[in-house]
Amino acid sequence: MAKRNTLPRRTFLQGLGTAMALPMLEAMTPTARASANTTAPVRMAFIFFPNGAIVPNWKPEGEGDNWQLSRTLESLTPHKEQISVFTGLTQHHGRANGDGGGDHARNAGSFLTGAQPRKTAGADIKLGVSVDQAAAQLIGRQTRLPSLELGVERGRNSGNCDSGYSCAYSANISWKSESTPMAKEINPKLAFERLFGSADSAKGQAERDLYRKSILDLVAEDAALLRKRLGKRDQRKLDEYFSSVRELEQQIDRAATKLAEVPEYDVPEGIPREIESHIRLMYDIMTLAFQTDTTRISTFMLANAGSNRSYPMVGVGGGHHSLSHHQNDEKKMEDITKIDTYLVSQFGYFLDKLKSVKEGDGSLLDNSLILYGSAIADANRHTHHDLPIVLAGSGSGQLQTGQLRHYPNDTPLNNLFVSMCRMAGANLDTLGDSTGTLEGLSPTVA
Repeated sequence: MAKRNTLPRRTFLQGLGTAMALPMLEAMTPTARASANTTAPVRMAFIFFPNGAIVPNWKPEGEGDNWQLSRTLESLTPHKEQISVFTGLTQHHGRANGDGGGDHARNAGSFLTGAQPRKTAGADIKLGVSVDQAAAQLIGRQTRLPSLELGVERGRNSGNCDSGYSCAYSANISWKSESTPMAKEINPKLAFERLFGSADSAKGQAERDLYRKSILDLVAEDAALLRKRLGKRDQRKLDEYFSSVRELEQQIDRAATKLAEVPEYDVPEGIPREIESHIRLMYDIMTLAFQTDTTRISTFMLANAGSNRSYPMVGVGGGHHSLSHHQNDEKKMEDITKIDTYLVSQFGYFLDKLKSVKEGDGSLLDNSLILYGSAIADANRHTHHDLPIVLAGSGSGQLQTGQLRHYPNDTPLNNLFVSMCRMAGANLDTLGDSTGTLEGLSPTVA
């Protein structure tokens, strides 16, 4: 063993059919203590919510760093200094542009692409590359998984789901090419195994199921050898990481057990019955994916476009989509506000998780750019301008946070995406309908 123990950044613990990634450790950056310029990689996530919002309750008041969170965003108060809220951004191709009804399908289809969905016959779909996949083409090779696509509602890529639009537009926000959506994983167990599986995953999974072992049990021998090479701070960090993995495994197992007690609820093993548990498990999986640098790019659909799910946990029994056509009915508007507020609070849970992971002199949240939003603004009129957009994290200090940022009406949302990609090291020149970067937001590309 060398006198000075160092580890490659892409170190994995090996076990029976398993390769487990590790979080960032000091042993991987041996000059970190001597240099203040060590920069952690920037992670990007794009989180989609459906059906628009009640804009007066969503939109904050103020400007710059002198602003107040709105009623809908109030649960983000603990993170106010680490978020930016935008006004004036538009997804131009969420509009009909001569194609008639179908705003919900266009909402999801155009959200990350800035391209125009079209009503076409059969399975003939055509859109554009989404920001996550454009970034993955440039920086995805730096991690084991180029990207990670998650959701909580099933979707299909055939048939008509909204006024003549293919269901592919409603069920996907991530597009690898103009005709190839990236299918999202809705089963937490399968998403977890995608992160920690190996090339020999079929054999490894069969043996793991046979002995019902935790992934931590499978890599225990390799982990014990690694600990001997680490300093006390890295050992503590490794223990904290293992605890979070074990906790997530237990949550997934509990979800599967609970479903077994409700046989009439026909869903695959590992998908919780309660939507809050499902959403939080997926946020936990994204946190682990970023913490281990297994991927730096992820998307998450909190529901498909036009979702009509109800939210009884906040006293809303009506369907989300049906309520969104509220026609200024005060009761329906109040119900939509409750849904908006609830989903934002779950986003706050994700930010809590990211902030709890220490990385260098800051946190995983500091080293991320996490976008939460939709390509529909007003729920009733289905407008696609002045969109509800929140961005959390500073991209490793590149972005001044704690800001309410106003931009001229009809500024392309994709300008924000280009700026984010550049901060993450994916130096895009253009994407969809972008016209450049957002002023005061993107670093200069070398």
